[in-house]
Amino acid sequence: MGKLFLLRHAKAGWAAPGMRDYDRPLDTIGIRDAAALGIAMATGGLVPEITLCSGARRCRETLEQVAAYADTGRIAFLDRLYSEDAATYLALIRDHGQHRSALVVGHNPMMEDLAQALAGNGEPAAFATLGLGFPTCGLAVLRVDAGLGKAAPGGAYLDSFLLPAEL
Repeated sequence: MGKLFLLRHAKAGWAAPGMRDYDRPLDTIGIRDAAALGIAMATGGLVPEITLCSGARRCRETLEQVAAYADTGRIAFLDRLYSEDAATYLALIRDHGQHRSALVVGHNPMMEDLAQALAGNGEPAAFATLGLGFPTCGLAVLRVDAGLGKAAPGGAYLDSFLLPAEL
C-alpha cells in the first residue's frame, strides 16, 4: 500500500512587470497557509518518504514553509511538474514507486485533474470537497492499495482533503 499526498502550492502574488510566472513568490497569506499545513501534517503524522516538487518559486517556497514544521523526506525538484500535464504527474509518481509514500507539490489544473482521476472512492466529506475544486495550499491525502508504482485512475481512496481555511 502507498500513501500519496498531493499539495497545490500556496497562494502566490501576481507577477511584477518583467517577472516570469515561474518566479512568482508566495504572498503573506500563502506563507501563513503553508506553515499551518506543515503543522497539520506533523500533527497528523503525514510523512512522505520523498517529495517531488515543481521548481517554480511558489512551489519551492510552499515546501520550505511546510518543511519548517514537518518531515518531508528526501526532496527532488522537477521542472516537469511546472510545464507538464496530469498524465506526466502520474508517470513521475510511478517512476518513484519504490517509495511507500510521496508528497507532490505542484500546480493546478494538474493537481485537481490528478486527484479526481485517481480517487475512485473516498471519505464522503473529502470526496465532496474535492468536487468543488482544489484551492491553493489544499492537500489531498490518497491511499493507493496497489502501491505508488502501480497508481492508476480510479485506483486510490481519498482519505482526506485538507483545506487552508480549516487549518
